[in-house]
Amino acid sequence: MAHSRSAKKAVRKQERRRIANRSLRSTLRTHVKRAETHIASNEIAEADAAVLFATSQLDRAATKGLIKKNNASRKKSRLVKKYNAAKAAAE
Repeated sequence: MAHSRSAKKAVRKQERRRIANRSLRSTLRTHVKRAETHIASNEIAEADAAVLFATSQLDRAATKGLIKKNNASRKKSRLVKKYNAAKAAAE
């Protein structure tokens, strides 16, 4: 338990950040999952837009420090790889 004023303030700040980050992380997961769902159901036009938006959100999350840069890069790579495979199979 925090005892000093500054430590108590730090705990309050951490809690606010935790709640904000939880919301952002949930939104990020939703966008990635939405893109994967479009890919799985062979909706290439919707998947194209969803993948583009998901990669943008991953980059933004990495910039804000929500996830690490390599984590974002790995997720983008895997997502685009799935998208390209689905697109090739559709043609």
